[in-house]
Amino acid sequence: MSRFMRSGTLVLIIAVFAIGIGLGSWLNTAQPAQGDDVTDPQSDLLARMYETTAPSTVSITVEVPADSAEDLLPFETPTPNELQPNQLITAYGSGFVYDPQGHIVTNAHVVENAKSILVTFYDGLTFPATIVGLSQDADLAVIKVDDARAVFKPVTMGDSEILKVGERAIAIGSPFGLDGSMTEGIISALNRSLPQSQFRIPYIIQTDAAINPGNSGGPLFNYKGEVIGVNTAIRSQIRQSAGIGFAVPSSIVKLVAGELIENGKIEISYLGITGSSLTSDLNELLGLDINFRGVLVSSVVRGGPAAQAGIQGSTRQEEINGQAVPVGGDIITKVDEHEIRVFEDLLGYLFTKTKPGDSVTLTVFRDGETLEIKVTLSPRPVQ
Repeated sequence: MSRFMRSGTLVLIIAVFAIGIGLGSWLNTAQPAQGDDVTDPQSDLLARMYETTAPSTVSITVEVPADSAEDLLPFETPTPNELQPNQLITAYGSGFVYDPQGHIVTNAHVVENAKSILVTFYDGLTFPATIVGLSQDADLAVIKVDDARAVFKPVTMGDSEILKVGERAIAIGSPFGLDGSMTEGIISALNRSLPQSQFRIPYIIQTDAAINPGNSGGPLFNYKGEVIGVNTAIRSQIRQSAGIGFAVPSSIVKLVAGELIENGKIEISYLGITGSSLTSDLNELLGLDINFRGVLVSSVVRGGPAAQAGIQGSTRQEEINGQAVPVGGDIITKVDEHEIRVFEDLLGYLFTKTKPGDSVTLTVFRDGETLEIKVTLSPRPVQ
């Protein structure tokens, strides 16, 4: 009996000793002392992504007339307040290498008024560039560097059509002329539209990644290092990042850049209407189900494609919450079997899925009846 107890005690001591050694080992590895190497997977991911993608980004320096850069954001113009309208000033933007031939994508507003364009690559080398083509409708431009000494490392283009709100978004560019700067955030919203003269750019990506003056034309990446957009504008009362930035999506970038490289220009389809998305208040006023969705046509441009096809605009005005609202026009619910819930759906479909000269079929709700009207699209009029 005593022999058994002594044996049991010995086993218990050995077990406790073994546990002590294991626990000590775990503490030593799981809780490193301050200053020891610590692996952060997220930081490692971003560092590797920067190493891969930064060589594809460029800083763009332009000489532009002082009055042409006054209200452009985020387009850095570090100049004195008192300037002559025709005085040339230096301004900065960003861009990225699109293909091995030296084509570089940036914003149209960065280069459209430039008297000279210089592109600085990640390795510090600077070369002059020329404009291949630009589209004010998309605020995109393609410029080209023709110099055998330049090393072109193209980006990988991603698919903006599969993005989800909450996904990681990384911007690389030259805020305030500080080239190669990287910021991180998320996709804050999708399917925005951005005013561009009398038209709007559809499918705009909203992000809280810091975008500041000088980021214009630079790439917005996903976590894989694929370009999902071109950083184009910010909403801010202080002319600096307020956490609301906008990027032209890669679906439009690929379409526009390809056409500009091939033809030097691109034409966007034009329907010739103004309208608004249906709301619950509008539906109640019009006697529609609260869940009815579509675009209420406010006006039809005389002689435009919609007018020629017989689309009808508003016939009267009603008051909603103290505001006069045009009503009585056609309600567009589909285009070519593509459901239209808000105005951005219609704008985006025409922009990315059609070309001038194409015919589309609009499904229209008019006076309680559903009609199908065929419309032949024309090019947008020159802004």
